[in-house]
Amino acid sequence: MRALVPVAVLLAIALPAAAREEWRGRLAAEFWGFAHSGLDPVQHRGDASLAVQPEYLARSRDGHQSLTFAGFYRWDQRDRQRTHGDLRELLWLYAGQGYELRAGIGKVFWGVTETQHLVDVVNQIDLVENPDRKERLGQPMLGATLLTGSGNLEFYLLPYFRERTFPGAEGRLRSVPRVDTGQAARYESPRGARHLDAAARWTRTLGAWDLGLSYFRGTDREPRLAPGLDAGGQPVLVPDYRQLRQLGVETQATLERWQWKLEAVRRAERGASSHAATAGFEITLPGLLGGPSDLGLLAEYLYDSRGRAAFTPYQDDAMLGLRWTANDGPGTQLLATIVIDRRSSERAFSLEASRRLGANLAASLEARAFSARAPDEFLYSLRRDDTAQLKLTYYF
Repeated sequence: MRALVPVAVLLAIALPAAAREEWRGRLAAEFWGFAHSGLDPVQHRGDASLAVQPEYLARSRDGHQSLTFAGFYRWDQRDRQRTHGDLRELLWLYAGQGYELRAGIGKVFWGVTETQHLVDVVNQIDLVENPDRKERLGQPMLGATLLTGSGNLEFYLLPYFRERTFPGAEGRLRSVPRVDTGQAARYESPRGARHLDAAARWTRTLGAWDLGLSYFRGTDREPRLAPGLDAGGQPVLVPDYRQLRQLGVETQATLERWQWKLEAVRRAERGASSHAATAGFEITLPGLLGGPSDLGLLAEYLYDSRGRAAFTPYQDDAMLGLRWTANDGPGTQLLATIVIDRRSSERAFSLEASRRLGANLAASLEARAFSARAPDEFLYSLRRDDTAQLKLTYYF
């Protein structure tokens, strides 16, 4: 990862005198509470943390070049692994006539569905930040985008791999046994984290339809977890990263009050192939009870052909949800979902609510509960991790 930092710094120096410079960011305080004691005696029923993310944006006078910086650091009261920093972005962008070039460390988002993003494979998941798997680490990259009348083509070379973060021994919402990131991760590629990965994507809008086709070849961002022993001889899990070839498709159609969504992938690893898909819809009912608020009804089906061999909780599941938007000044909104495994006792409940408290302050609440009865079920390690999290964020 350090290899591209000097590149971005040199490009920043070469950036012409900026016509616009802007500093901004956010400071957040989080408070976690758990309904039960943990499965491991070293785990606690409460936790607090502070996080800061400063951001900087500069644009050249001719409007063709820009430099984006986003740093991140979190201090956590309990979990040493959650106390961590990251360079989310240090990205130079050149926008030409019908093309764009970028270099440095950046974030790329692909996907349309609510529950998970199968096609989003460029950036690694920052699992200690949030168990919903939607927070991402910065990724070293060289990229180019061609803007054409028949769609946009993106190309990326990814020269350095970021390993996934996992909660530490005292952290909650983790596997039992825990994942030991203190040991050297295992790689299928002899080049390890320095394997050169590549990704490409084509997107186009046709009327009400947004279409996307993507291809990835490189180190799988989703590790297998192999059994091992820590320095004290206790059982742990060790990340094992394989080589992956993945073809993905994503589409979203907006038809009046309906949104229809699909993400599907076909994977090839070590001579074996598999496929997975998430498909569903959201319908918005405006003017709830004659007022200004809207109610959205969500449903998705999640499938993975690997079944119990998949390193994901979504193998044959259904998600049902409600999204309430107040359409008021403070931007009050709420999302409640339940994910039901069709072949086991597993259930995952989630509630997310947020509201601005002023021009620079916002509050959010997240609550999660898990149900699993059999030791071979994916969520069994989380059966005592029902939790609520309050976050206060100051924007500057």
